[in-house]
Amino acid sequence: MRLLTALLLVVSLAAPAAAAADARAQLDAFSTGLDGVRGNFVQTVYSADGRETETSHGILALKAPRQFRWQYDAPFPQLIVADGLNVWVHDVDLEQVTVRAQSSEEAQSPLTVLTDLGLLERQFNVAPLADADGIAWMRLTSKADEPAFASCDLGFQGQQLVRMVLHDHLGQRNELRFAQWERNPALDAALFTFVPPEGTDVVGEPVAGAQAFPVRD
Repeated sequence: MRLLTALLLVVSLAAPAAAAADARAQLDAFSTGLDGVRGNFVQTVYSADGRETETSHGILALKAPRQFRWQYDAPFPQLIVADGLNVWVHDVDLEQVTVRAQSSEEAQSPLTVLTDLGLLERQFNVAPLADADGIAWMRLTSKADEPAFASCDLGFQGQQLVRMVLHDHLGQRNELRFAQWERNPALDAALFTFVPPEGTDVVGEPVAGAQAFPVRD
């Protein structure tokens, strides 16, 4: 974060503005006509003093307007499914599932703008950042009264979202690198539904009416 601040201090005002325009154009190109998307990610978490504290990887899928699936494969398997009514979190090693009603917190996720560009101006303030390493950057800050994160930087390259950096209110940084995006793939409805495996402890109560299907490998 200190390096990013230094960059913003030394670049000219015109350069970041151009970068932001390019990033927005690439976001428009990536998201226009997008109903669903699937890809891979590598996630690295850094402490407030810049130390790497955790790295994980997996796959994700988004389906407009409110469904998503985050599947962490390593080092610790975990599955997060939002079915439109509930958010399910399955900690495989702990044999535990937590469930809660899907709320406005999920709507604050910057990834929601990928399948609904109309949310960009309604829910976020957009600020310019300078290009770096061939990546066009833009910064989002939530308009919510109690935002879930301090800011989010989106990085685009070749009309593809390749990076996302979330800064939390404690100074920690959560960096995601994306690859192998598939636009509007045939996404099985079962990807966005969940039934706790037999013998798993369940914490919380699901909202009535949510669809449920058996867990698939």
